Amino acid sequence: MAKHSPHATVPATMSAMLLTGHGDIDRLVYRDDVPTPRPGPGEVLVGVTATAKNNTDRKAREGLYPVKKGEVTSFAMGGEPTLIFPRIQGADIVGRVVAVGEGVDTARIGERGLLDFNLYPDARRDINLTPDYYGHGADGGFAEYVVVPSDQFHHVPNPELDDAELAALGMCSYQTAYHMLTSAGVAAGERVLVSGASGGVGTALIQLCRILGAVPYAVSQPEKAEALEALGAEAVIDRGELEGFAQRVLEATGGAPIDAVMDLVGGEMTDCFIDTMIQDMKARTRYPRLSIAGASGGNISEILWTRIYLYQVQIFGVSHGTRDEAEQLIAWIRSGELKPVLHATFRLSELHQAERYFVSRGSNFLGKIVIVPDRQWEAHGAPFALAAPSSQQESRP
Repeated sequence: MAKHSPHATVPATMSAMLLTGHGDIDRLVYRDDVPTPRPGPGEVLVGVTATAKNNTDRKAREGLYPVKKGEVTSFAMGGEPTLIFPRIQGADIVGRVVAVGEGVDTARIGERGLLDFNLYPDARRDINLTPDYYGHGADGGFAEYVVVPSDQFHHVPNPELDDAELAALGMCSYQTAYHMLTSAGVAAGERVLVSGASGGVGTALIQLCRILGAVPYAVSQPEKAEALEALGAEAVIDRGELEGFAQRVLEATGGAPIDAVMDLVGGEMTDCFIDTMIQDMKARTRYPRLSIAGASGGNISEILWTRIYLYQVQIFGVSHGTRDEAEQLIAWIRSGELKPVLHATFRLSELHQAERYFVSRGSNFLGKIVIVPDRQWEAHGAPFALAAPSSQQESRP
C-alpha cells in the first residue's frame, strides 16, 4: 500500500499529454481524466513540477529510430518494442515526492528531486546495453504525476535552482553528453570539437569538457558565439560551407588537430569532422576518436573506410549512459559545477506549440525548453516563459 503525505491529497485522475501513435503533433492529445498512477514496492509517486523537452520526444513520436532502412519505428534494443500507445512522454522530470511504495522511507515525502531517466535492464552500474527510458518504455513527465524507482529519483535541494532550471540539467542531455566523453576517453588538455553546440547535449558537452579539463571548440552559428564562449567554449566555428570547414577549425586551434569529435549531426558533416582530426598525425599523442549520439543532419553518411582504418579513427556509438555516470552528474549539480541553460518554459497543455517552436527554433535558441503542468505554471513556469506578443501564441490543443 502506498503511503502519502498527510498534507497532500492525490487525486484519482490527472491531466496528461498522451502520445496516441506515430505521426505529427496531432497524435499528442491533452486529457484531464487520466488515472493517476500509484507507487509499487521500491517506487515513489512524484508530483511533477517541470519536465525538460528533448529531441528524442519528437524522434520517437515520428518513428525516427530505425535499425533497418525504410523502417518507421522507435527503437527496440531489448528485442521487443517498448513504445506502446498511449504513452506519456517526457524524460527529464523534476518534482516532489508525494507518496511512497512499500520499502521506501516515508521521510522521502516532500523531497524535491531529479530523475535518472533510464529504464535499466539490470543492476549493473558500469554498462547499459539495452537503453530505454521514462517517456518511451514507461510513462514519463508530461503529466501531473509519475511513478519512478526511488533510487533513481535523486534529491537535489539546491535553493538557487528553480524547478525549471533543475529540469534543464536533466539526464537525457547531460548523461548522453557525459557518456560521449567517457566512451572516447577524453582527458584533460585534449581539444574536443562539439557539434550541435547550442542544443541541450551540446551545451552539456561544453560544460563537462571544462570540468574534465578538456578544451571544447563549438560548431554553431556566429551570433551564438558570445553565449557559448561564456558557457566555456574556447572558440565557436561557423559551420558555413562544407568546403574549408576543417581549415576553419585548424585556424581556431592554432593549427593543432582536434583530439576527439562529439558528433550530434551525422550526414555529410561526419566526414568533415573526421578531417579535423587527421591533418597531422605526427602531432597527435592518441588515436583520433569520434563519439556519435545523433543524426540531425542525416541518418546516412558516406565515409571512405580507408580513411577510418589507415588513420585508426575510433568510432563510438552512444545512447544514454550508466548508473555511475548519472550519480556523478547529480554530484556535480549539487555542488554547483553544472549550470542550467534554460531557454524557455511552456504549459503542458501547450505542448503542440512547444513542439512547433522546438522544430523551427531560430538563431536566438540556446539550451532547453521545459514543460510545466498547468496547475504548476504560476510557481514554476511563468517566470521563464517566452516574452512574445499574444498574437503569436497558438491556441491550446
